[in-house]
Amino acid sequence: MAQPDSTYTNPKREFRGVWVHTIGQDYFASLTSEQVRDTLCRQLDLFQELGFNTLLFQIRPEGDAFYKSDIEPWSRYLTGEQGKEPDDEYFDPMQFLIDECHSRCMEFHAWMNPYRANINKANPLAWGHIYGEKRYMFVSYGQMLLWNPGVPESREFICKVVKDVVTRYDVDAIHFDDYFYPYPIRGLKFPDEQTFRRYGHEQGFSFNEKDDWRRHNVDLLIHELHDTIRSVKPWVRFGISPFGIYRNKSRHENGSDTNGLSCYDDLYADVLLWIRNGWIDYCVPQLYWPDGHKNADYTTLLKWWSKYTLAPCKLYVGQDVSRTYQQMNRKMTLARETRNVEGNCFFSGKMIIENLGGIQDSLRAYQSKPALLPEYGNIDTEKPKAPQNLRLAICHKDSVRTNLVLNWDMEPDSTMNEKNEVRFYAVYVFDDGEDINLENTNALVTFTTNKEYEFPNPDSYICKYMVVTSVDRMHNESLPAFIQYDPERVAIPELEIPELKKGEPTEP
Repeated sequence: MAQPDSTYTNPKREFRGVWVHTIGQDYFASLTSEQVRDTLCRQLDLFQELGFNTLLFQIRPEGDAFYKSDIEPWSRYLTGEQGKEPDDEYFDPMQFLIDECHSRCMEFHAWMNPYRANINKANPLAWGHIYGEKRYMFVSYGQMLLWNPGVPESREFICKVVKDVVTRYDVDAIHFDDYFYPYPIRGLKFPDEQTFRRYGHEQGFSFNEKDDWRRHNVDLLIHELHDTIRSVKPWVRFGISPFGIYRNKSRHENGSDTNGLSCYDDLYADVLLWIRNGWIDYCVPQLYWPDGHKNADYTTLLKWWSKYTLAPCKLYVGQDVSRTYQQMNRKMTLARETRNVEGNCFFSGKMIIENLGGIQDSLRAYQSKPALLPEYGNIDTEKPKAPQNLRLAICHKDSVRTNLVLNWDMEPDSTMNEKNEVRFYAVYVFDDGEDINLENTNALVTFTTNKEYEFPNPDSYICKYMVVTSVDRMHNESLPAFIQYDPERVAIPELEIPELKKGEPTEP
C-alpha cells in the first residue's frame, strides 16, 4: 500500500478497530436492559471520540447469542443464565449495537467463536441446547466442550448460525478470532481418534496424516463460510484474527524467525491458504508481543505478515493494550509505516475504557482525524452519487451571528444496488484557491449521517469552500459537491433562533 503523503498527519483510509469481548465476565448480567443500552452508548461515544471506525463485538462467545436467535440460547454473559431472556423482551443487543454504530458512522463486525460450546463444563447448558439432541457433534477437552471440527454436521451447524445472522442483521462483517482447534493442554491429547478413523480415512488421509486432516477440516469450514456469506449478502466481509505466529522457521523455511506456538502446527489453521484462495477479506494477526521479545519480536512478525498477506486480503494488526501499552506509540507508528499494513485493531475495549497506561491520549494523537475504511475493490468499486443542492444559511441569536449552516440533498437512486447504499457523508473545508483534494485529511472536518452540518464562527469561513461527499456501505466515496461561502457575492439567508420561553420544548 502506498503510504499517505507526509503532508497529512493521518491516512485517509485506515482500519481502526476495537474488540469488545463478552466471554468470562458477568458485568452485563448485573444490569437491566436499559442499563446495558446506556453502558453501550457511553462506550461507543468514547470509541468514536478516540477515532475508531469499527466495533468488533463478541456476539457468540460459546455457542450462545447476544441477539435473538431461534437456533442458539441467550448468552449467560448477558443475563447470568444461559437461555434466560433479557428483562426487556424487545431488547436485542446486536440490533441495538448495529443501529448505534451506524448512527456514529462506524462499522459493526459480528465476532463469533466457531467451535467453543462451553468454556467450563461445570456451567449448565440451557434446556433445548443442541448438545442434548446431538452429542455426537461435540467433544470434551480439558474443561471445555467443543463442536468437533472433524464431524461434517458441525460445519453445517456453524454455517447455519452464520447464515442466520447475515440474513437477519445488517452486519458489516463476520469475524473469527484465533480459536480453531483448541490451544494444546500439556500432557492431554485432543480426543478425535475415533472421528479420524470414521471420516479421515474415507477422505483419503493415512494414519500419519492426522494433522493434515485437522487442517483440512478447518479449511472446509472457512471455505464454506465464505461461500455462505457471499451467497446471502456479497458485501458482508469475512475476517480472521489468527494467532500471531503462522509457523516458526524451525518448522518451515518460509516461517518467521520466532520460537513459539503456531496457528498452522498447533491450532491447525492454515491462514495463508485462506488468503491465497480469497476465502477471507481481511486478516488481523494478533501481534500481542512487545518489540524486542526474544521469542516473538513484534517488528519481525510485522514484516513477516506484511510479506505474506497477499491482495486482495487486507492486513490489519492486532494490538494488545494490557501487554504492550508502554510501547503502543512505537508499535502503532511501526504499523503505519510498514508496507501493506492498513490499520490496527485493539484488545481490549475494556482496557481502553479503563484508560490503562493513558492509552486514550495515545489514541487521540494517533487517530486525530476520522478515517474511511480501506477499499475492498474485489467486492465493489462503484462510487455512490454525490450530494446535491448545497446551500448555506446564517443563524442569528439576539442579533449575534452564531453558526454557519450547511445543508444538502441526496436524491434516491433507483439504479443503486445495496452495496452502494449511502451510509454517511464526509464534510471538508478548503481555502480559496486551494485544490479540492479529498486525500487532504487536514481539510476533513467530520463524518455525519445528517444532511446538515453547522460551522461555528461564520466569519472565519468567509471565501472558503465547503465540500461534501457521500460514502456507501463499502466506504466508496462519491465525487465532491461544493459551495463557497462568499456573502459579498451571494446573498446568504439568515435564520433567527427564537428565544425559548420557560417551559417551552427545545424541539418542535
